Amino acid sequence: MGWLIVGASIFASNIGSEHLVGLAGSGCTDGVAMAHYELHAWCLLVLGWVLVPFYMRSMVYTMPEFLEKRFSPTARWVLSIISLVAYILTKIAVGIFAGGVVFGTLLPELRLDLGFATLNSFWVGSIAVVLLTGVYSVLGGMRAIAYTEAVQTVILILGSALVTAFGLSKLGGWSELRHTLPSDMFNLWKPLIPAGVESTWAPVKETGRMAWYFNGNYPWLGMLFCAPIIGLWYWCTDQYIVQRALGAPNEQQARRGTIFASYLKLLPVFIFIVPGMICFALAVTGKVPALSHLVDANGKAVPDECQAAFPLMVATVLPAGIRGVVLAGLLAALMSSLAGVFNASSTLFTIDLYQKFRPKASQHQLVWMGRLATAIMVLVGLLWIPVIQGARGLYQYLQSVQGYLAPPIFVVFFLGVFMKRLNGKGCLATLIVGFILGVFRLLVDTPIALGLKGFEHGYPEGSFLWVINNIYFQYFSLLIFIVCVAVMIAVSYLSQAPSEEKLAGLTFATTAREDRARSRASWNRWDVIASAAVLLFILMAYLYFRG
Repeated sequence: MGWLIVGASIFASNIGSEHLVGLAGSGCTDGVAMAHYELHAWCLLVLGWVLVPFYMRSMVYTMPEFLEKRFSPTARWVLSIISLVAYILTKIAVGIFAGGVVFGTLLPELRLDLGFATLNSFWVGSIAVVLLTGVYSVLGGMRAIAYTEAVQTVILILGSALVTAFGLSKLGGWSELRHTLPSDMFNLWKPLIPAGVESTWAPVKETGRMAWYFNGNYPWLGMLFCAPIIGLWYWCTDQYIVQRALGAPNEQQARRGTIFASYLKLLPVFIFIVPGMICFALAVTGKVPALSHLVDANGKAVPDECQAAFPLMVATVLPAGIRGVVLAGLLAALMSSLAGVFNASSTLFTIDLYQKFRPKASQHQLVWMGRLATAIMVLVGLLWIPVIQGARGLYQYLQSVQGYLAPPIFVVFFLGVFMKRLNGKGCLATLIVGFILGVFRLLVDTPIALGLKGFEHGYPEGSFLWVINNIYFQYFSLLIFIVCVAVMIAVSYLSQAPSEEKLAGLTFATTAREDRARSRASWNRWDVIASAAVLLFILMAYLYFRG
């Protein structure tokens, strides 16, 4: 695939349900707070300039396969298992949930009578999105998915831009938006500790009356250190994204694809977050009565209702005809994100797990086992939806779960490339310890999210589980990261160093001179200028959104 298709495919894979539903919903309740994550377009530059050369030289199909070459076979299948768990919790379940929200908003009267049960529009939509996506994913494979995503990208960007334009027109323009909403909703620079709670538990508290950051006040400490960990894990080490770059014929096309994708990644702030903010402004001003249920009697956003901000904007603001085009883009985003994870899941399961136990399996058997494994993961994802429904918002749920699972993977990849002394034992210990810590936090949070009997009011205040459940998710993620770094370095230095032969071409210190020269020949000054422009746009956004 050429750089244009690679970049569009990366963007379409990323921009899925969590953005259409979760990010717009976050804009409706919190303003630009979540723009931090979208302004991590620079992480794509790290993928193209730093890691793509290592991935392409090692001739791997999957990220766990790269980890096997750098560390050990055991590290490969452990990462595969962690990745599959992450896909179920952060991609499959989220995609299905968002499909249900869209259908539930646009077709609220839709019902399907199965005889033994009646499915409402939420569940009809969820299942329909899965089935429709599965058909073309199974029939066409990775190439069909990539080229379909390239077309969907155009529809998605144009459709979302129209929502922004018509919404601003209905409201009265950008100046009216700034006048209607409090300045705090336009502020990316939040205080680490708000006034009045300096000597309390509030600055790190996840829930309860003093959960100040859920009103748009995400602390800069978490955004400065935790958010990049999640971003670099997602953009640089996740099979779901990286396999698009590996679909390029050479390093040059892969790098330019990531640069193009980084430009596209700057758009969500304006085509998803801003429409959510416009939706809230229209509800507050009463200019669109159909949106009045998004705010309470005090004019505050109702989080559960705001999750449907984007489809509500489509249904109430756009004229007929244009509405249909935008709906096509909306469904395209839902399907493209699921199609990508279906393909990535199948690849991981067949190549990194099943083929290891059945090395003589035919290609036909591998394909069908991949499909079967993906179907099972979808069923598990459906069962996990009630947990998402009990969370504090789709995008908030997504970032917290990723924050629990990302640190160990980030550590083994980036430290592995930059520090040649680190070995397989250190990698394996890091993956296991980090995964256990992340799953432990999820297990602590889940009963409360589900509202199980006895957990309606949380854990007893002051207890160990109460402390774990109440630590702000970004700070808990940083705790996992620090533990993982310590484990990785300590275990590696207490055991035998890896051989130079094994590390050849897999770390900066062991890259051959001819490989460095080949990488240098694959880029020119225009690639550098284009990359620098991305960084400039990000800086401009941070300077503008200061409240």
